[in-house]
Amino acid sequence: MNLSNLEAISPVDGRYRRAAAPLGKYFSEGALINYRVHIEVEYFIALCRLPLPPLKGIGQKALASLCKLYTDFSLEDAARVKDIEKVTNHDVKAVEYFLKDKFDELGLASYKEFIHFGLTSQDINNTALPLSIKDAYQAVLQPALAEVCKDLENKAREWADIPMLARTHGQPASPTTIGKELYVFVDRLAVQIDQLESIPFSAKFGGATGNLNAHQVAYPDVDWIAFADQLVNKTLGLERSKVTTQIDHYDNLAAFCDNVKRINTILIDLARDIWTYISFDYFKQKIKKGEVGSSTMPHKVNPIDFENAEGNLGVAIALFEHLAGKLPISRLQRDLTDSTVTRNIGVPLAHTLIGLKSLLRGLNKLILNADVIRDDLQRNWAVVAEAIQTILRREGYPEPYEALKALTRTHTIIDQKAIAEFIATLDVSPAVKEELLKITPENYTGIIGF
Repeated sequence: MNLSNLEAISPVDGRYRRAAAPLGKYFSEGALINYRVHIEVEYFIALCRLPLPPLKGIGQKALASLCKLYTDFSLEDAARVKDIEKVTNHDVKAVEYFLKDKFDELGLASYKEFIHFGLTSQDINNTALPLSIKDAYQAVLQPALAEVCKDLENKAREWADIPMLARTHGQPASPTTIGKELYVFVDRLAVQIDQLESIPFSAKFGGATGNLNAHQVAYPDVDWIAFADQLVNKTLGLERSKVTTQIDHYDNLAAFCDNVKRINTILIDLARDIWTYISFDYFKQKIKKGEVGSSTMPHKVNPIDFENAEGNLGVAIALFEHLAGKLPISRLQRDLTDSTVTRNIGVPLAHTLIGLKSLLRGLNKLILNADVIRDDLQRNWAVVAEAIQTILRREGYPEPYEALKALTRTHTIIDQKAIAEFIATLDVSPAVKEELLKITPENYTGIIGF
């Protein structure tokens, strides 16, 4: 049955399908089956390379043809597995039977009982899942995140010297620059991305209760620990969890979810700040011909990309929160709750990807409105009070903070003239007065340290 986007229940597969589509290769039902086939095949090949005595007769040509079972895996193959599952009522066993049929076709029928030899389902699932997440992150999420960070950094450097009125508690505060405030997010994201990429993609591979019982009893002379480490760490490029129950303990996956959640939280913070700057008219947005901002107010150009990003990133955070809290918990040696939950891992990653694309689209629309930014600074000369009172402190002037408070903490307009008149009344040297008069909202921006 083929469903159109208009029939999808989830917006990930409906409204946002085009944006989320690159993740289908990693997290769709067909993709999960493909990854399971991948693990089963590589496990069988590893047994051949030991070699186990019954598998010595398999040549390199046959092993190469086995790899095509997952590299050339098709939707038709996935549908065949699902048909088998209707009979077995077990998804991993269905993969095993699918492969046994393929072995018959390849003339390898005498070896097919070594498919899934000594394994439990989670040896397959708990390697397929982290491999799919690793592949998806490296191929899709990492480049999208890097693109946002790069665009943000470029804008930060371009506008590094553009003075801007800062706001703390929503009130005018000591000036800063547009570029520096954007670079705050570049720096925050860089730290979190470094932390994210230090988290291993952990996999469990150890039989029914994690002790390789079946392997050891069948071939006690094989170093099965070394075998499992080689398969998971070297062949698959994951990191094998050494001591487990039937399932991986998911602690590193929880850390991954928590880390992406923090990244998404930073991105929401960015989206809200840019949204606010747009509301101040600090930024205008490029106009696309034919596009409508409001259904009733023709003049409006709404900051919808940043709102879309905030919404999608928020959904992702909620799901990551559940995953991180649920997955490390299992009753005794295992229950099935993890199986239900891990099937959804692609959903928060999809909402994250949608959010990243929306952010990038919004950032690319920004047009700096320098006149408004400059006017805002000129309307708020009171913000140089900090600079003046600090120099007066340096000079030993009595109660400088209180003097500036008396001047500025009123409901009267404090402009350049008011500041100059105040400086003229100060009992300080002409040189200090000259120094104070040079301070403006535009040049009182401190050190831009990037």
